[in-house]
Amino acid sequence: MATGSTRQGATNLIGGEWESSRRSIEVEDLADGGVFARRPAATAEQARAAVAAAAGAERAMRETTIVQRANWLTAIADGLLERKAELADAIVREAGKPVSSARGEVDSAAERFRRAAEEARDNQGDFIEGTTEGHEGWQAVVKPQPVGTVLCITPYNYPLATTALQVAPALAAGNSVVLKPASKTPVSAGILAEIIAEVGVPAGGFNFVCGRASDIGDALASDDRVDAIALTGSSRAGERIADTSGMVTLHMELGGNAPALVFPDADLDRAADDCAKGSFKYAGQRCSAVSRVLAHDAIHDELVDRLETRVDEWQPGPLFDEGTAIGPLISESQAEWVMELVGDAVDRGAELVRGGDRDGRTVEPTLLADVPHDARILHEEQFGPVVVVARVADESEALALANADDMGLDAAVFTADHDRAMRLADDIEAGAVRINGAPSHGLGDIPFGGVGDSGIGREGIGYSIETLTTTKSIVL
Repeated sequence: MATGSTRQGATNLIGGEWESSRRSIEVEDLADGGVFARRPAATAEQARAAVAAAAGAERAMRETTIVQRANWLTAIADGLLERKAELADAIVREAGKPVSSARGEVDSAAERFRRAAEEARDNQGDFIEGTTEGHEGWQAVVKPQPVGTVLCITPYNYPLATTALQVAPALAAGNSVVLKPASKTPVSAGILAEIIAEVGVPAGGFNFVCGRASDIGDALASDDRVDAIALTGSSRAGERIADTSGMVTLHMELGGNAPALVFPDADLDRAADDCAKGSFKYAGQRCSAVSRVLAHDAIHDELVDRLETRVDEWQPGPLFDEGTAIGPLISESQAEWVMELVGDAVDRGAELVRGGDRDGRTVEPTLLADVPHDARILHEEQFGPVVVVARVADESEALALANADDMGLDAAVFTADHDRAMRLADDIEAGAVRINGAPSHGLGDIPFGGVGDSGIGREGIGYSIETLTTTKSIVL
């Protein structure tokens, strides 16, 4: 059986030293069944020690040069690619991702570290001369400085790529880092920790603690030595962090319930392709997934017919087969949640066009049509492989339904009418709106994040560096 990491006995990196623990976490093998790996679970005491080590290294990190940090980030990218096969294997097994997607995630993570190196070189500050009366001759050096200690809490669905999107900007800005990965998917993040430990970051500048949120989450988030918290996770997790933390910078990308509004003048083939991909990719376990398709009455049935033909392109299969499109959900409880929402929609009158069953944690790709507007699946984040299609009479009703809930991360509009597209893009309450395409966050060159219960701030390589940096003005 693959082990997923070369370091079995000591997985927590604290102050430059690898430590074990009395307790452990079992990581399930979603490809072959059984246990993929066992990882020592950090105690609350070890979590606090990691924060103490990070705080103690703040000065050493702040004094590193841009060149040093850029070299670290480039070396980390190289290290990820050198261990690509091992990382892809780990992502397949711990996250249940098809192997082709897992390889792509490693490439994406490496590229994010490279881009962070480029952004670090551009993060040089400003020189300003006074331009107001009475301040003639004043000069100021405006310097970017790290916020201090950054706690990174990462999710299970993109255990390496999202981790890169948090850790790379934090290091690029010169911060100390404490990384806590999702307890269901700690192996790939642990390999990343091994790579970072070898590139020359000062002892304590990067720390890694593997543990359950219920055991160490509050100990980390409530520690007043933490200066910023970067979290990608559910809205509930975000609320917990906000309640627990003190006066810190919060950088959080949370839950989503993205609507796709489809109008009669849209290219329906493209809309069907993108809505299917947006709903089914990684079995729907993405915060930017198309969670509800709001189809104009005039084309509802035609769009449903086209979506039905796409379902067969997204069937589950063995995760190491190159042709497999989707895999299982992360847990049986998640599969049960998705089926609960599907059942509620059908009970309220929705038409079950395809799917609607599960085998353990594997949920059939499912298509629901004529979903009533009061169905829970239109208003609650499902995180499953379900295309949900509801009728809307006009643009006004589509907008009202799109904005009916507190989550506003992503949205999509399919139309050939430029004015309508821009009007809706302005009026939809979401952090990003994609025109004639499924929501996509890319590598981080475009800022993304949500409004309401979908988060605080905007992620992206340069944007995250800016968030995790303070500005000091030295006036001459």
